[in-house]
Amino acid sequence: MLEDKTFAHLGVSPPLVDVLAKGGIHRPFPIQIDTLPDTLAGRDVLGRGKTGSGKTLAFSIPLVSRLDAGNRRPGKPTGLVLAPTRELATQIAATIGPLAAVRGLRVTTIFGGVSQHKQVSALKSGIDIVVACPGRLEDLMKQGFVSLSAVQVTVIDEADHLADLGFLPTVTRILAATPAGGQRMLFSATLDAAVDTLVKRFLTSPVTRSVAEPVSPTPAMTHHLFCVDGPQAKKDLVHRLAAGDSRRILFMRTKHQARKLARQLTQSGIASVELHGNLSQPVRDRNLAAFAAGHARVLVATDIAARGVHVDNIELVVHVDPPPEHKAYLHRSGRTARAGASGDVVTIVLPEQRRDTESMMRKAAIRAVPQQVTAASPVIHALVGQAAPREVIAPASVPAHRSGPPAAATHGPAAARSRRRRSRRPATASR
Repeated sequence: MLEDKTFAHLGVSPPLVDVLAKGGIHRPFPIQIDTLPDTLAGRDVLGRGKTGSGKTLAFSIPLVSRLDAGNRRPGKPTGLVLAPTRELATQIAATIGPLAAVRGLRVTTIFGGVSQHKQVSALKSGIDIVVACPGRLEDLMKQGFVSLSAVQVTVIDEADHLADLGFLPTVTRILAATPAGGQRMLFSATLDAAVDTLVKRFLTSPVTRSVAEPVSPTPAMTHHLFCVDGPQAKKDLVHRLAAGDSRRILFMRTKHQARKLARQLTQSGIASVELHGNLSQPVRDRNLAAFAAGHARVLVATDIAARGVHVDNIELVVHVDPPPEHKAYLHRSGRTARAGASGDVVTIVLPEQRRDTESMMRKAAIRAVPQQVTAASPVIHALVGQAAPREVIAPASVPAHRSGPPAAATHGPAAARSRRRRSRRPATASR
């Protein structure tokens, strides 16, 4: 019986079991039960599981278990994790950190959008595990600051998303730079042709483990399809949905719209922060931290937050702009109802969007009865509850230019002047 399995039964060492228990993790998830015996034994594993299924621990435990701090050399990590986004890389490193500390292993993150100086310094001092986004890692490889010749264990996380973002050629070059005899683990929500290319070339007789179909919605997730008459009705509904007293994420199609909505909500007394590619990394980190700490109840984001952002107790996800395809819908929605919790997902559609949105949801295997609503509809009140008290707060955080220092002020007249100066500068693309 799965419920009878413990980490100790699966072969996890007592010190790591203790660390997990201290973090409130006492029982393994199905994907951990299915993969740990093989990964701890050094086998290559291809793991598939829906978002929130526990994939990070599934590879973090064998990663730290199979490495030895005695093999540490400057610029030559022995463990490598590739991730598609900075937020995911940061969260993976946070999960690995306590486990690695017990084994005396050092962990660092490598990604773009910030100065490479600290990353280079960390590599020179000796790092055992590197959690990296492919672009910056390849840059540092070309500059000679890091060599992958000593890597013993490689993990590719969210492989399908890496492929979707166009990183497949870079990932291929990076994997080719690791020793052929090393252990490799690939985890993905979906296994399409691009991911299969990586599997066939770089994994040796992999053990395939799949937990749940990737299109299956989380059982504790309730989906709503709300139809509105026009833009003003949509705006009123969005503000009402944002007004509850719990955490919620509002997804927008564009960076500009995410920024605009976050400011509108904040100015109306609903503390909100934004997350998108036009923000510098320090501002992205600060905004996400404010959301996680509860200083802002609302995160307004583009699809950059659809994967790799895990914040506890997100009760509502709102597709303010319906996503263009079903995989994006599932990954956005997966920010709620994680690890056994429940949550609601709302999609708002204008009349001209209804046909395409219903088609997209059918592809995602989501059943939701369309409901014509306004902000004052009883179904909305039942979903949101009593609106939280409005606050008198300054506008939401704003983008800082990537090559400049992070903004020192985000509120008040000084911040307004700084925003006007920054608004004249061209934004750079996010890696």
